[in-house]
Amino acid sequence: MTKEDLILIDHFCQHHGIEPDFIVALKEFDLIEILVLEEKQYIEAAELAKIEKIIRLHHELEINLEGIDIIMNLLEQLDHYKSQLTSARNKLDFFEKQ
Repeated sequence: MTKEDLILIDHFCQHHGIEPDFIVALKEFDLIEILVLEEKQYIEAAELAKIEKIIRLHHELEINLEGIDIIMNLLEQLDHYKSQLTSARNKLDFFEKQ
């Protein structure tokens, strides 16, 4: 991972109009990872979509962090089951063609 793949938390919060404490709270709930380099806190660019989804859930729908944690876990499970279903369909298609 290079420094270009990282976003300074202060810049992210300023751009989105949120407090850095909110990002730290997400870390405390293990919803995101915060990297510390040279005494500055960063988030990975790969996590941007996830963090922005969390911000929308919190601000637009007024869901608390406990609820967001549950929602994100359910979404991860859903993605896992979707990939299992796709794999099973591919195997079925393979065997049906033989």
